[in-house]
Formats: sequence, structure tokens, C-alpha cells
Amino acid sequence: MRQFAAMLDTRDAAPLTDWLEQLTTAGLPALASLAKAIREDQPAVVQGITTGFNSGVNEGRITDLKLQKRITAGRAGVPLLRHRVILMALLRRRYP
Repeated sequence: MRQFAAMLDTRDAAPLTDWLEQLTTAGLPALASLAKAIREDQPAVVQGITTGFNSGVNEGRITDLKLQKRITAGRAGVPLLRHRVILMALLRRRYP
């Protein structure tokens, strides 16, 4: 895992293939399964390692929306949900 963290820090995906081979030959089924899953989406993983772009802000907004939806749990309509989501967005801007 430290090798993968180093790849993320340096934004260098060159050692990824060797690292995946080490996971496969480690003799642990969970690591072999992880290597297989990463190989299936290897171009996306390489892009994730080498670029500085991420979807963190969008994921945060989605989490806020899901939280508000769970809190209201059918007791409030769409207008109240919309109002609460807008308030959450404003609070996030003030307090990052």
C-alpha cells in the first residue's frame, strides 16, 4: 500500500503494472482480487493517479443531499428538501 501511496504522491503510474503483479503473487486472495479489479479499470486508475483533478466537491454535495433525504425520510416534500440542500451548500462555503 505504501508503494501505491508513493505513486499517488508523485503522480507517476509507471510502477503500477509491477505493483499489481506483486499483489497477485502475494498469496493473499483479497490482494489478488484487488489487483484484478484494478486491472479491469486500469486506464481510469492511471488517469486518477496522473491527473490532479478529482470529484471531491461533487461527492460532498451528493453526501449532503443523501443526508438531508434520510433526515426528512418522506416527512417533507421536495420544496423543504431543496431549501435544506441550499442551506447546506451555503454553510459549506462559509466553513470549509
